[in-house]
Amino acid sequence: MNLGRVCGTVVCTRKDERLVGLKFLVVEELTIEKKPTGNHVIAVDAVGSGASETILLVNGSSARLTEKTLNCPVDAAIVGIVDQVVMDKDRSR
Repeated sequence: MNLGRVCGTVVCTRKDERLVGLKFLVVEELTIEKKPTGNHVIAVDAVGSGASETILLVNGSSARLTEKTLNCPVDAAIVGIVDQVVMDKDRSR
């Protein structure tokens, strides 16, 4: 899983039948410190996320395991909306 931030939408009027009804969002990948990496991905929204929200992103076969994406031709899915990221104060241990 990776962190990301929703930064746009994709509208497709013609698509595979298994994708009808799914929402496609543009996600900018983030580091654990929530800094942009510069990489973007198009992901299916499985949890109802919205603009500018920090999200959990899965890629590959994991993206096809949500209730909404089961057996769909997707490579990335949003599976959580992040409330906060808490790191240990001393990460050198």
